[in-house]
Amino acid sequence: MASSPECACGRSHFTCAVSALGECTCIPAQWQCDGDNDCGDHSDEDGCMLPTCSPLDFHCDNGKCIRRSWVCDGDNDCEDDSDEQDYPHCLQQPDSPRECEEDEFPCQNGYCIRSLWHCDGDNDCGDNSDEQCDWSDESDCCECSEEFLDFLSWRNWDSGTVAFYGLCINAGWRCDGDADCDDQSDDCSFGWQGEFQAEMGPLLCPATSMCTAEQFRCRSGRCVRLSWRCDGEDDCADNSDEENCENTGSPQCASDQFLCWNGRCIGQRKLCNGVNDCGDNSDESPQQNCRPRTGEENCNVNNGGCAQKCQMVRGAVQCTCHTGYRLTEDGHTCQDVNECADEGYCSQGCTNSEGAFQCWCETGYELRPDRRSCKALGPEPVLLFANRIDIRQVLPHRSEYTLLLNNLENAIALDFHHRRELVFWSDVTLDRILRANLNGSNVEEVVSTGLESPGGLAVDWVHDKLYWTDSGTSRIEVANLDGAHRKVLLWQNLEKPRAIALHPMEGTIYWTDWGNTPRIEASSMDGSGRRIIADTHLFWPNGLTIDYAGRRMYWVDAKHHVIERANLDGSHRKAVISQGLPHPFAITVFEDSLYWTDWHTKSINSANKFTGKNQEIIRNKLHFPMDIHTLHPQRQPAGKNRCGDNNGGCTHLCLPSGQNYTCACPTGFRKISSHACAQSLDKFLLFARRMDIRRISFDTEDLSDDVIPLADVRSAVALDWDSRDDHVYWTDVSTDTISRAKWDGTGQEVGMRTVLIWENLDRPRDIVEKWPNLMDIQGIKSNFVEDDTVLGPWQVLIGSQLPHPFGLTLYGERIYWTDWQTKSIQSADRLTGLDRETLQENLENLMDIHVFHRRRPPVSTPCAMENGGCSHLCLRSPNPSGFSCTCPTGINLLPDGKTCSPGMNSFLIFARRIDIRMVSLDIPYFADVVVPINITMKNTIAIGVDPQEGKVYWSDSTLHRISRANLDGSQHEDIITTGLQTTDGLAVDAIGRKVYWTDTGTNRIEVGNLDGSMRKVLVWQNLDSPRAIVLYHEMGFMYWTDWGENAKLERSGMDGSDRTVLISNNLGWPNGLTVDKASSQLLWADAHTERIEAADLNGANRHTLVSPVQHPYGLTLLDSHIYWTDWQTRSIHRADKGTGSNVILVRSNLPGLMDIQAVDRAQPLGFNKCGSRNGGCSHLCLPRPSGFSCACPTGIQLKGDGKTCDPSPETYLLFSSRGSIRRISLDTSDHTDVHVPVPELNNVISLDYDSVDGKVYYTDVFLDVIRRADLNGSNMETVIGRGLKTTDGLAVDWVARNLYWTDTGRNTIEASRLDGSCRKVLINNSLDEPRAIAVFPRKGYLFWTDWGHIAKIERANLDGSERKVLINTDLGWPNGLTLDYDTRRIYWVDAHLDRIESADLNGKLRQVLVSHVSHPFALTQQDRWIYWTDWQTKSIQRVDKYSGRNKETVLANVEGLMDIIVVSPQRQTGTNACGVNNGGCTHLCFARASDFVCACPDERDSRPCSLVPGLVPPAPRSTGMSEKSPVLPNTLPTTLHSSTTRTRMSLEEVEGRCSERDARLGLCARSNEAVPAAPGEGLHISYAIGGLLSILLILVVIAALMLYRHKKSKFTDPGMGNLTYSNPSYRTSTQEVKIEAIPKPAMYNQLCYKKEGGPDHNYTKEKIKIVEGICLLSGDDAEWDDLKQLRSSRGGLLRDHVCMKTDTVSIQASSGSLDDTETEQLLQEEQSECSSVHTAATPERRGSLPDTGWKHERKLSSESQV
Repeated sequence: MASSPECACGRSHFTCAVSALGECTCIPAQWQCDGDNDCGDHSDEDGCMLPTCSPLDFHCDNGKCIRRSWVCDGDNDCEDDSDEQDYPHCLQQPDSPRECEEDEFPCQNGYCIRSLWHCDGDNDCGDNSDEQCDWSDESDCCECSEEFLDFLSWRNWDSGTVAFYGLCINAGWRCDGDADCDDQSDDCSFGWQGEFQAEMGPLLCPATSMCTAEQFRCRSGRCVRLSWRCDGEDDCADNSDEENCENTGSPQCASDQFLCWNGRCIGQRKLCNGVNDCGDNSDESPQQNCRPRTGEENCNVNNGGCAQKCQMVRGAVQCTCHTGYRLTEDGHTCQDVNECADEGYCSQGCTNSEGAFQCWCETGYELRPDRRSCKALGPEPVLLFANRIDIRQVLPHRSEYTLLLNNLENAIALDFHHRRELVFWSDVTLDRILRANLNGSNVEEVVSTGLESPGGLAVDWVHDKLYWTDSGTSRIEVANLDGAHRKVLLWQNLEKPRAIALHPMEGTIYWTDWGNTPRIEASSMDGSGRRIIADTHLFWPNGLTIDYAGRRMYWVDAKHHVIERANLDGSHRKAVISQGLPHPFAITVFEDSLYWTDWHTKSINSANKFTGKNQEIIRNKLHFPMDIHTLHPQRQPAGKNRCGDNNGGCTHLCLPSGQNYTCACPTGFRKISSHACAQSLDKFLLFARRMDIRRISFDTEDLSDDVIPLADVRSAVALDWDSRDDHVYWTDVSTDTISRAKWDGTGQEVGMRTVLIWENLDRPRDIVEKWPNLMDIQGIKSNFVEDDTVLGPWQVLIGSQLPHPFGLTLYGERIYWTDWQTKSIQSADRLTGLDRETLQENLENLMDIHVFHRRRPPVSTPCAMENGGCSHLCLRSPNPSGFSCTCPTGINLLPDGKTCSPGMNSFLIFARRIDIRMVSLDIPYFADVVVPINITMKNTIAIGVDPQEGKVYWSDSTLHRISRANLDGSQHEDIITTGLQTTDGLAVDAIGRKVYWTDTGTNRIEVGNLDGSMRKVLVWQNLDSPRAIVLYHEMGFMYWTDWGENAKLERSGMDGSDRTVLISNNLGWPNGLTVDKASSQLLWADAHTERIEAADLNGANRHTLVSPVQHPYGLTLLDSHIYWTDWQTRSIHRADKGTGSNVILVRSNLPGLMDIQAVDRAQPLGFNKCGSRNGGCSHLCLPRPSGFSCACPTGIQLKGDGKTCDPSPETYLLFSSRGSIRRISLDTSDHTDVHVPVPELNNVISLDYDSVDGKVYYTDVFLDVIRRADLNGSNMETVIGRGLKTTDGLAVDWVARNLYWTDTGRNTIEASRLDGSCRKVLINNSLDEPRAIAVFPRKGYLFWTDWGHIAKIERANLDGSERKVLINTDLGWPNGLTLDYDTRRIYWVDAHLDRIESADLNGKLRQVLVSHVSHPFALTQQDRWIYWTDWQTKSIQRVDKYSGRNKETVLANVEGLMDIIVVSPQRQTGTNACGVNNGGCTHLCFARASDFVCACPDERDSRPCSLVPGLVPPAPRSTGMSEKSPVLPNTLPTTLHSSTTRTRMSLEEVEGRCSERDARLGLCARSNEAVPAAPGEGLHISYAIGGLLSILLILVVIAALMLYRHKKSKFTDPGMGNLTYSNPSYRTSTQEVKIEAIPKPAMYNQLCYKKEGGPDHNYTKEKIKIVEGICLLSGDDAEWDDLKQLRSSRGGLLRDHVCMKTDTVSIQASSGSLDDTETEQLLQEEQSECSSVHTAATPERRGSLPDTGWKHERKLSSESQV
């Protein structure tokens, strides 16, 4: 008995089924199907078909049938000796041998054995006569099939040949540690070594086997399964697997088994059979009362009276039945077993037949090999579950755990739409239902109003509908997938509906309700036919799911700790699991497994859906697992859409109902026909609920309330309406606004406002314009009024059961009111107060109430005609005209009495965190008015005004942006959205048209144009916490406060020059700051010293104006007064600016007060120092005391003229910080970062740049995409959007236009074209955690790091071939990787060993550059510097790449630093054969160290793919085989026929059955293996030239070029121009070579001389001389030395474009340690670059060699000199 979870026994044993306790039992293999219950659960007999023996056979006691001729032959053929010892007719063996049958071999001693035993290596005859074999006859040899091997004893190997005995065993058994051949020849662990191994070595196994983690190593070195350890069997053959085993005790045998003395269990049939089956003879001992066999009772006589099977047990006959039958009570006959009656016998469908059964599967499933269970077709299933703060997915069989959506509030319920690739979820904190794509992108709200506790969610994938339950509103609702046409489906007799499941194929909805009467119910999907499924023994029925294939439902009950199932009608209810369920919440089913979440264990668990067994934990230690679903297409099987393609003809909702459908209307809308709904509401009850405004339609009978979709309703109190314009009006006491919108929520706006009465008011509450009925809500008293005349006394209408009435309205003959305490809306008869009824209850925060209807009588008013002639407000009044004109608050009425001023002239404007307000100084009272900006403000701090254009500017430190809008709230726009942290100060230069700001988070002062463009950092050094900032444009000064550790007040020019500290003592928290230009004074407010002080503009004559002030923040000045905001008093104060006296309160009760500015738009702006034309500056013109200065945006240099800026930085760093991509210019010294405005950045990890197209490529592991964009943030597009998991590394091949990336989640390295096409997996084996990746196109190399279990750095060709491990020792976490193309070295950072190292391209010359770095992640190289990002220090740092010294911090305090790269004209240079015309390849071109290859993508596109460079295969044709392509071999280009032998060999290797002709035509490109091409072959002509004339023309050209090459000193053709090269910039690749003449033929590159080595791989004495791309020969040894010491010092040659590029540093650095062969090999690699450069010599250069700028330098001879 073993307890291995694998339940795997030895090959000579049978594995019984797993017991209920998870234990396993192993029995000898021959005991299977012997009719005996050896396993104890009959699993060894299940499925066995043992027929009744034929009349020609002998029936053994154990049920086995043997030939009658074998009886009494001396062999125990029955294996229980019943054919020999027990058979009564056995006679003494005759002296004469019997006659053997045809299929038997006659032994020399007279015995007959089976022919198959002849020459099998066993002495079966006893006299070895069956083993006297003649191996010369080949016909005696056994021929094995492909999957088997020939193995027997190795006894004859004459003449070098090996003769096998002929036994065939499975090929997979060789070298498996078992002696499957009788002579052990299949396994070397038994000692077959020596001379035999020399002969048959390739077929032998290693002498010492290496055991895996799942194996046990025997003492002999043999490997056996670990589960065989201590199982009671000597599997090792030396008993080493059974040593030191603890006795686990005797097993409990089954009722039909026998317990041996040694604790072993055997079948009862083996008792008293004369065989020692127990091993201790206890089954044959006298104590068992074994009856001697007399022969009277025998299965061979009439089959013992048994109908089917007969066996002898303790000498007595016992009848048994075949599988599929059971023994009846008479003990002899058998009856058919109906297996289909046993639940779970088949996974899905079952058909019973006589003695058998057949399982079958539903559509979309297939029967597994066990013929009982069903497997779903399609991809691997994924468990999708809500985890409150995120939504994740886990693979149930591998427990792989990935994030789908994060940063959620409280995600509870979820479901998916597989066909549309959508996931939906509900958030009970936000009270919203949202959706996103299944890759986590495009999150949007579906339902955002009217939800309280949406705990259940279900998607109808057939009819595209969304259903949900809400236990807060006690409703079940339905809507379209986008939330449109929302309808309350069920609302009566619902208490706490929770889980919901749909069966769209049957048109049924199921849900659980855990209210006071827990139950599970169902109805049609249109809400009809409601019925109870289960209502007993339920308490908290949480989760619910439907097994569509099994036609059952499953649910969990958290209180009863049970998982139950039932048929869909509620019948056959049964508990599946009733133990070990602390608090199950949600459940799903897939195939034969249940999966559920548990709140208590915070885990996902699984079990068998039939038995509840095989429980296991899929994932534990989760945050808070909630709802769960199985993401698989078979969980949403196809069904009939009852609504068809036209929505069933319905105008709104089409809902399935049984096999039909019903047209339904959104909540509150009446149905005007069978298919149409009304387009508007006629009358409805309107009421406020603080956070929303709702309506109850009187057009329908259900009286369900519906939320009007309004934005930013925070505390609605009062209501009214106007049916003429369909407007609803409400007040909001949180935002202090009165707003209006259409009754359907559209057209929302803040109304115009004026102050009518502001004196002698305490707490005004309700207001009516004229009351025909007055109601006193102390008891609801009524007074009937007609023509303003009181007709009768007060009358108490309702005087009881009114705990706290609030709102009241009349409609028709009814009165309606809201009650706070009962949380209900009630009504009664308006005349008697009787007939009270409750319309709605359980409604929190009920406020005002009205009835909207369209029968309000019209009222005549003078304002009805053209607004009374008023420009703004026309109000009725008792004056003779009957009306008066008035203006919005703060605006004066002009003398004509009808027209208002355009706006406020003099006003205060201040920030209040969540809004911006104005206080007019033009009117005699102070009233604040909210600037109606239609956005949500989070934390508005600083504020500024442009009086010229009438715009307000503000900063929001929570949203990290600077915005602006008109003073009337219109034309809002964000001008700065990146690179801001805490913008505390803001100042608008209305004269110079600039905006200045301070940032406490970044400790910078910046400036930009008013639209946010041309942003520049002015001050960044020695700033601690800059706060307030103020400008004095006329003087050219800016002033700011700094409230850091050493608080101070500073001044500089407005261009940042001439910085001076004015005041640095006796300062605490200097907040507000303003300039009094009239008196040349500087004023500031200090919240720590509680004073407002003043001083001269140079800091002298300091004095206190106002003290104490409690906590001043903002400070401003206008005319003779100063104004300030105070946090503690929550008010705005005013005082005289000269004396600080006459302090008054301007406005109070204003929490969240921040900055304040005083504006007088009538004052002149002043003189602009920059004058006209921006002072002649190309970008920024900034005032200073002595005039102005021209400046450039951050990172861009100012040219020598002092006015013009470079268009962009030439060299800069690009780095990612998860949510941003930033740039640091290396052209300037400030090293300040500038955000690249790329949208939709979530979690950016890796970066690279393409200098040709000027695009940045990046990976986003949140969305699992690779994207690219321009550096200005535009043209963002997804390059790779599927099939990614964790893309940590990215590299751009700027020459071949390919993209490479590593995927840590999939452990692959892939490549594609830069646009994402032609995707191909290059490496997918032996990768553990690949991270950083880098390419060297000129060399054709690909480098990457792997920080898995065995960290290493590897190299391969760019096609993934010739893979080589460079470094695999002394590595921890090799994160970043970069290449120094100049010195030919690789650099990497190790975050575990905390150091930066380097080596050459072969992994040699390794050295530690920097040790003791905190946690480096990525690095890059430029010039003499190595730059890297560090997670721990949150900084970018650099050191000298040669010495590792001069460490500097480039940028500090940056969260989430990730990748970093350098963009430079010198970085992406060089070329290769793929650089021109993609090497002639149709799809992918990969450069390699010595050649290049064409390759096809893994997924074919519409274009034919060719592996032959320069050849486009013909597109597939639809015609028959008779219509063949006319392309013939002799019509191919001559260059193609002249391909090298290497190419021919490669073509033949493409497909073994492919001819050379087909291969050359590209017709053999079925394989994705790349075909190598000879250098230059990619430049061949890419189309066939027909006719002999074209061939002759090519030959003439080749001959001319060869002559041209031979007589190179006579180039005099004037038509051949000089080579010119484009000037490289940071946006243009230096590989672009402009040739101002006729392009050279494709064969020209072959004229470039290539060195050839002799047999000893030594080069000839001819050395290389290079002149502008032409490889020439020279016999001058000095010139060879010149080549070694090559320096690029002439500007006329771009070193990376011509063959003369030989790396001096790499040669010099290596010369001290490399031998001559290695040095020459390095030079050979340089020479290989010549073969891919195709340029011409300059015609003017004749005879003599030109001056190349090479310098004769002394060779470096020591390492120190290097």
